[in-house]
Order: sequence, then C-alpha cells, then structure tokens
Amino acid sequence: MPPTTTGVHPAPSVSATPRIRATLSTWGDTLIAHRRTLEPILVFLLIRMIGLLVLERAAQLHDRGLGSLLSAWDGRWMLAIAQHGYSNVPSTQTDVNGVHTATTAYAFFPGYPYVVRWISALPGVTVFGAAIAVNVVFGCAAAVAVCRIGTRCAEMMTDRKRIFGGPGPIDADRAGLLLTALFAAAPMAVVFSMAYTEAMFCALAAWALVGVLERRWLLAGFCTLAAGFSRPTAVVLIAVVAFAALAARRDGWRAWAAIVLSPIGYVTYLCIVWAQTGHVDGWSRIQSEGWGTTFDWGRNTWDFLNYSLVNSSEVAPVASSCIVIATAVLALVMWGERVPWPISLYGTGVLASIVLTSGLMMSRPRLLLPAFVIMVPIAIGLARSRLPVQLTVCGALVAFSSWFGAHMLTVFPHAM
Repeated sequence: MPPTTTGVHPAPSVSATPRIRATLSTWGDTLIAHRRTLEPILVFLLIRMIGLLVLERAAQLHDRGLGSLLSAWDGRWMLAIAQHGYSNVPSTQTDVNGVHTATTAYAFFPGYPYVVRWISALPGVTVFGAAIAVNVVFGCAAAVAVCRIGTRCAEMMTDRKRIFGGPGPIDADRAGLLLTALFAAAPMAVVFSMAYTEAMFCALAAWALVGVLERRWLLAGFCTLAAGFSRPTAVVLIAVVAFAALAARRDGWRAWAAIVLSPIGYVTYLCIVWAQTGHVDGWSRIQSEGWGTTFDWGRNTWDFLNYSLVNSSEVAPVASSCIVIATAVLALVMWGERVPWPISLYGTGVLASIVLTSGLMMSRPRLLLPAFVIMVPIAIGLARSRLPVQLTVCGALVAFSSWFGAHMLTVFPHAM
C-alpha cells in the first residue's frame, strides 16, 4: 500500500541571500559612518609599522634588541617610575651628570608613567607591554584628532589665496589625511612607538585644539588639564586654550570653564614638586641642575646650529639642525598662510618653548613633534596636487623618518 499522507508539509526554504545583503549593507553603512575615524588610524599605523620594520632591521645589523631600543633613554625613566613610583626609582637612573637624588625622578611628569602603571596592574601585562600598548592607543587617538584639525583648517581656509597653491576649492578630507601622514612621518616619530610621552601629549593637545576649532570648550578644557600632567609643553596649550576661550566668552559658561580647567593639571604637578623639594621653583631647579635646561633666549640653540652646520662631521647634528631651521621656516609660512590663529599660536609657542631654552640639543627633533600643526600649509598644498605627487612626497618623508629614527637609536651614541 502506498504510504499515507499526514497533511503536514515541510516549511518552504527561506533564502539567506536577503539577510546576507542586509548584513553587508549594515556593515558598509557603519564603515562609511566611521570612515573619518578609521582612515587616519590606518594611515598612522601603516606608517609607524614601516618605521618599526626599518628599526628592527637596523637593530639586527647592530646586534641590538628591538625592545631595548624602544625603551631607551628617557624610556627607562618612564618604565622605572611606572614600576616603582617616584620615591623608589632605582639609583641606577641618573640625570645627565650621573647624579641620582630623592627628587631627580620629579623631572618627569606623571601622566604617562602612571597610566602605564595602572594598565600594567592587569593580569599578565608587563610594564613594557603596557607602555607600548598605551602609546598605540594614544597614537591612534592623536591621528584621528590631527586629521580633524587638517580638515577643519582646510574648510576654514578654502577661499583664501595661499603660498602653497592658488585660490580655489580644497579637498578638506584629503588635507586631513595628508596631515595625519605628515604627522606619522615626522622626524623622530619613532618615539610614538617608544616608552615616551609624545604620543600621549600629542593626542591630548590635538583633541584640545579640535575643541578650540569646534568651540567645544569642555573638550578643550579637560584635554588641556590632562596634558598638564603629561609634559611641560602644556604651558603653551594652556595659554592658547585660555586666549581662545576668552575671545569666545560669549559662548557662555563652557568657555569660562575651559579657562578654569586648563591650568589645573600643570599647576597641580608643579605644586607637588614644590612640596617634595621645598622650593616653589622645584621643578625648574631639577631640570636646570640635572639636565641643563634653562631659558636662555635661544643662545644655546644658536651656538648649536652654527657649530653643527659649519664644523660637525656627524649626520645626526646636521640633520637635527636642519629640522630646527625647517620648523622655524614652516612656522613663518603658517602665519603667512593665515592658518586659524589658535593653531598658528600653538605651533609657534611650542617652537619658541624649545628653541629658546638650553639643554640636550639632540632632543630637539623629538621635542618639536607636538608642533605638528606647522605642517597644515603643506597638507593643504598637497591636497591641491595630483595623487602621484602626494604619494611621492609622503613616501619620501616616510623613508627619511624611518631612516632617521633608526639612525638616532642605533648609530648615534648619545641621548635624544
């Protein structure tokens, strides 16, 4: 007998294709929505990866370990403070005179080493691993903010005639990405991958400047407050944010809040050092006695430039001198191009704070990294050029930055 039917029929098969298309469409929309965040991060990471590969090869050729290079010089101070705190830093950590005292470590601001300390408290995380991870995160955050600064400046400068290109429309998004590339390929950008404070400070400074340009005063105020715990260069950022907020006081209480918030981190740390040393100028004393850093109106920088360019037979001093001069020229160009005044003031202030003080001259290319805004006119000029020109210029800068960073860490024997 033929089998009997029960009257129950299988459910019709439902094609998964519409679901897949809907999912892909959602992902695509998400990527487009976050493009301005993802693109600068990818550009930054790609350029820094190239720099690290070059450094790795240089380390192999000199029988050095990559880890030891990424924690060299001031990096050892940062790791020691992160691991032991200020009061228990090993006596092997000394100033340039070979001296270690109970207050020597206070020459270094606490923002970066203490964030590293907190991260390293997580299970399985070493202090060095935390230091590198923190810089990766802050480097990516800086890249996004730098891109936004370039975009905002390009939008604000579109209808003006400039040195780098004539009047006319600018691809603002492209200018932002190009500024990110220039930032990641700056001389001594290798320290963004080291146990140094530059990645953190540049991220905080860049987001503070975004807050100024977009009149987001609480963002500007809190980022400047945090930057004050990171580096002494924050004094320039404090002044810029305060002046900009004062000029925009009609924005209401948020502008006034930025003025109040900005100096808190910097002043707080100076007061901590005051309490530790018993001197109101305690931090300045530690710097001048231990590292020879004093305000000298640029005499030491002038002498260094004259000697290096005329008498030095080493690559590093000559290249460092050229970088300082190029930075000064770009600062003048920035004003000539009429970059928004808070950006120009910040870049010029960082330059002045570096070249008008004495100290280790070979650290100047590194210390000038927070003055990344001086490259805004270059980014805007490149944005007007054709893609092959953009790729050529950026490629050349990446090659120089990668070589220079590797040279300074593996060949040049002194602190930078």
